[in-house]
Amino acid sequence: MSNFNQERVLSVHHWTDTLFSFTTTRDTSFRFRNGEFTMIGLKVNDKPLLRAYSVASANYEETLEFFSIKVPDGPLTSRLQHLKEGDPILVSRKATGTLVIDNLVSGRNLYLIGTGTGLAPFLSVIKDPETYERFEKVVLLHGCRRVKELAYGEMIQETLPKHDLLGEYVEKQLIYYPTVTRDPFRNRGRITDLITTGKLFDDIGLPALDAEFDRVMICGSPALLQDTRALLLDRDFTEGNQGESGQFVVEKAFAER
Repeated sequence: MSNFNQERVLSVHHWTDTLFSFTTTRDTSFRFRNGEFTMIGLKVNDKPLLRAYSVASANYEETLEFFSIKVPDGPLTSRLQHLKEGDPILVSRKATGTLVIDNLVSGRNLYLIGTGTGLAPFLSVIKDPETYERFEKVVLLHGCRRVKELAYGEMIQETLPKHDLLGEYVEKQLIYYPTVTRDPFRNRGRITDLITTGKLFDDIGLPALDAEFDRVMICGSPALLQDTRALLLDRDFTEGNQGESGQFVVEKAFAER
């Protein structure tokens, strides 16, 4: 188990009957870039049961935060959803992933596109001062089926603008656009449809996606990854990765778990 730190659960928040988040202690040796993921898990029958999870907290924060679905028969999530304050949890000593701004070439606007718990890596990206120093506007798109699944909305809209370090950046540069597909709401529809029809850009007051000026990060369901990637390639965007910077990046590590 030398590749893992044993951390302690500090808090647990159940958003819905299918979504929850939790915070843990953070070993001082654990380093990560905002947007990366790590392996976390529990000991089951004296063996580690692990899955990849994005770190939802920023890399300068003293605690770690994770955002998870609840799967009744999921090997790990069926256990994680019962976490309580004080419980032990394993966290890998290493982090990795493609959703870091270093993997994007310079541009004007940054679009963060996530569905469900795919929001998690972007929660750390929007807390990074460098994100706002590199891009004029940061557009956070969060797609869910139901309004109640739009987790972290209060933090994004009310808490972050008052943050000592980030408040001014957030107020001037962050655009939060939540959308749902199955409930009445001010924004309705799949993210790709909102992009294709142009409704998104009418709503936020920005021009349509342009490979010359815009950069995109994508995290969520397999359908979202496939459809958004195809949409961007059709508009002549180039895909980046950990080895070569591009105009958009996709996290494929945990489209489903």
